[in-house]
Amino acid sequence: MVQLGYFTLDTPDIAKARAFFGALFGWTFDDTASGPTYAHVADSEPPFGFTRSERASQLPHLYFRVEDVDALCKRVTELGGRTAVPSDSATGRSVVVCDDQGGSFSLWQPAAGF
Repeated sequence: MVQLGYFTLDTPDIAKARAFFGALFGWTFDDTASGPTYAHVADSEPPFGFTRSERASQLPHLYFRVEDVDALCKRVTELGGRTAVPSDSATGRSVVVCDDQGGSFSLWQPAAGF
């Protein structure tokens, strides 16, 4: 079986991405593995990071598993991002959000048993 082994997200400003996602999720960054055009998220599984690009990532669309979608929606807007209206399904509660640079991703709060 092939599984996600690593991924990167494009961002026009590495420092802003580090600040936004560090504040939102509490992520730290491995400065040894990072540089001016790349920021590696420390202790991530699967491993991933941010790469410098002319514009924010549009693909892939990623779902981050979280404990409380509604609380993080509030935090996204506090940090300058935007959120859609969360929706519920058999697998849980999810919402598409954008960071403060327009990069979109989703938050997913799994239903019991997922």
